[in-house]
Amino acid sequence: MDTADRADAPVVVAIDGPSGSGKSTVSRAVAARLGLSFLDTGAMYRAMTWWMLTNEVDVNDPDAVAIACSKPVIVSGTDAAGPTITVDGQDVSGPIRGQEVTSQVSAVAAVPQVRARLVELQRGCARVAGRGIVAEGRDMGSVVFPDATVKVFLTASETARAERRAAELRAKGLDEATITAMAADLARRDAADSSRETAPLTQAADAVLVDTSDLTLDQVIDTIATLVEQRAGLAV
Repeated sequence: MDTADRADAPVVVAIDGPSGSGKSTVSRAVAARLGLSFLDTGAMYRAMTWWMLTNEVDVNDPDAVAIACSKPVIVSGTDAAGPTITVDGQDVSGPIRGQEVTSQVSAVAAVPQVRARLVELQRGCARVAGRGIVAEGRDMGSVVFPDATVKVFLTASETARAERRAAELRAKGLDEATITAMAADLARRDAADSSRETAPLTQAADAVLVDTSDLTLDQVIDTIATLVEQRAGLAV
C-alpha cells in the first residue's frame, strides 16, 4: 500500500507498556497532536472491576467474574481533549482510580471472558474512530490490534517508573506510606499482568521499543508522531 492509500485509511496506533512508562500521558498527547481518537483500555478494565466490587461479585472467583462480566454497560469516550468512562450511564472516571480497584484489577483482567468482551468493545471504538485512534494498554499490539499501523512498546527503568509514579501520587496529596504501598502494588500488578495466561503484557514482535527513562515527554511524543507520519503519511 502506498503512502497516499495509507493516508486515507483509518490509523491505529497501539501503545503498550508497564505502569510508570508514561503510556497514558504520551498516548493522549499523540492523539491530540495528530487529531486522532484516544482509547484508555486500562480504564475499561478498571470500570469492569469497579462494577464487580460495587455489585459484590467475588473478584477472586474467576467463574463468578466470567458469568457477571456481560452485565455492565461500559462506554469509553474517545475524545483526546477529555476522555470519559461510564458504567451503566454513571461517570466512574474518579472511582476507578481508587486503591481498591487498583489492587483488584489484575484478577479481573486475567479472566478470559472479561478480556474477550472488552477486546470486542475496544475494536468497536476503533471501527468508529473516523480518522483513526491511539489505543494504549498492555496487549494492544500483541492481541487487540495485531495489524495496527504503528506499534510501540514504551518502557523505562524501574527507578524511573517508580519515581514518576510517586510524583503523580504526591501531586494528588497522598502520604508517603500510601505511596509506598501503592508502588509495591503496581509492581505486583505488572508482574501478574506479564505472567497471566491470557493476553499477557508483552512487546509485540513488530513493535518499536521506546525507552523513556532519559527522554522528556516532548521527545517521546515527537518520536511516536514521527513514526506515525512515516508509516501512515499523516501530517504531524
